[in-house]
This record gives sequence, C-alpha cells and structure tokens, in this order.
Amino acid sequence: MDAATILQRAREVLKIEAEGIHSLIDQLDESFVRAVDFLHTCPGKVVVTGMGKSGLICRKIAATFSSTGTPSLFLHAGDAGHGDLGMIVKGDVVLAISNSGETDEILTLLPIIKRLALKLIVITGNPESTLSRAGDVVLNAAVKEEACPLGLAPTTSTTAALALGDALAVVLLEKKGFKKEDFAFRHPGGILGRRLLLRVQDLMHRGPELPIVHEETPMKETLLEITSKRLGVTGVVNGRGDLVGVITDGDLRRGLEQKGDIFHLKAKDLMTRDPRTIPADALAARAVAVMEEHSITSLFVLEDSGRRPEGVVHLHDLLKAGIV
Repeated sequence: MDAATILQRAREVLKIEAEGIHSLIDQLDESFVRAVDFLHTCPGKVVVTGMGKSGLICRKIAATFSSTGTPSLFLHAGDAGHGDLGMIVKGDVVLAISNSGETDEILTLLPIIKRLALKLIVITGNPESTLSRAGDVVLNAAVKEEACPLGLAPTTSTTAALALGDALAVVLLEKKGFKKEDFAFRHPGGILGRRLLLRVQDLMHRGPELPIVHEETPMKETLLEITSKRLGVTGVVNGRGDLVGVITDGDLRRGLEQKGDIFHLKAKDLMTRDPRTIPADALAARAVAVMEEHSITSLFVLEDSGRRPEGVVHLHDLLKAGIV
C-alpha cells in the first residue's frame, strides 16, 4: 500500500465509524429515557459487564460513570462465574453490552440478575436477541457495517456502544446537577482537580518562612531577609504589624540604578506601597490570574481580622503544584 492508499483507507474507516454513530441518533427513543431513569434512581451502583472488545468498552463506560457522579464498576463476564459475581448486590443496576446479544458468559449471569431483582439495561446490535428479551430496557446500537474489511473485528459496533455509554453518562450528570467542583473532587490528581481544589492557604509560606521586616529596618538587614527566605521578596510592616509595602528583587535593582548606594536607606525608602494581596481561602488558580494581570510573582496573604500578613504565595509554588 502506498501513502495515498493508506490515507484513503484510513478516511474510509473514520467515515464508516462516524456514520455508525450518526445512525444512533434516529434510533434513540423512550428506551433511552427509561435507561437514564433507572441509572438516576439506582440506590446502589451501576455494574457494567461485557466480554472481549465490548468488555474494554465497558471498562471505559464504568470509569466515566464513576468520574461523573454515578458509582460504577466493571464486571468481567467471564470472571463473574468464578467468584466475581459477588460484586453484584441488591439495589444495583446492571448494564450489559453485547453486539450479538448471545454472548454465553453474559447469558449465564441472567438468572442471578433476575433472582436479585436488578434492573438490566442492554446495549446491543441485535434487539431480538436472548439478552435483549431479558432486558428491562434495550438500547439499539445496531450499525450498518463494521469498518473491518473482513467484517470480523469489532470496530464500528464498539465505537457505537462507547458513544451510547457517553450519551448516558453526560445526560445523567446533567440530570444530577453535577458541577465542575464535583468532577474535581473525584480527580484530585488531575490538573482540573488541582485548579478547583487547591487554595492559597495550601501553598503559602507562613511562620518562620514568611519574609517580613519593619519599615525602619536598615537596608542591609532587609536584603538579608530577602536572600535568606529565598522568595525574592519581603513584606514591610509598620509598628502595628500591618502590611504597608513589599520589597522585591526588582525594587532593589531599581534602587541601585536610581539612588546608587542604597545601604544607607531603610525598608520604607524602597518599598512598593499598597501591595496586591489575596485571601487565604482564594483558589490557587485565582492567585495565578492576579499575578498575570499585574505582572508580579508573589502575593501576601492577610489575616481575616485586618492587615497583618500571615503568609505569602510565590509563582514558583504555583508552578510546582501544577496550577500554571
């Protein structure tokens, strides 16, 4: 196969699979509504089961359900008869996927599903199959053709089943009022989770790590505070302990350019007054936005009761946490 033939064949595969998904639109009916209702009112968990390539699709659907507010797990139909059937309990809903609807391993589960009086949702390409007749609701995932030229390898059919699973999950999360914050709670290790869960107070430097000098502090001691705390900044407080300014590496450079010898100065002589601050409970992502807006690399955090600094968050802290 030359390059042109390879690309042509790839485009044909994508076209066939896209048409397979598109055909599902007209096949949707009240059965889909009933399936959503079963899932929404499920007092237990959703058990998604299948074999072979359909089983792999089941894993993804179960993972999508779980991450969008519907507790779910994948049950390998072949392993179910060897002890894993214990995953299913009263109150669960079973979602079974089989293109033929005649998969022996899934049919073996039917007596147990009926004995436990569980709702059974079936996704299949054969609405007249044994599995379909046993289902409480059947979602027709029949496709015109597989993308495989031999008509053997599940391709379009598995893509269609996956798309139906996604449709169920998305409609269900909207019906439940699932929000970004709920998604982040289930993804604490992901970028979205960090952006929506981490707050300034989780990352800020406080206590002995907090760089602070008095406004009357000599410049030599001020410089030592900046270098020893290794944040490139120090807060400046007045006699009441209120934050009245900050001194950054940039302030020191400008001071040297404009004033020459700065060691006869005090902190108040070089500080930037009325510095930007941020609440401790603000999202870390908000701190990034403020820094970008004002072209700065650190923000001091004030106590709730007034102007006393209780912490400082630096851009480097946000970078390490993966917020940026």
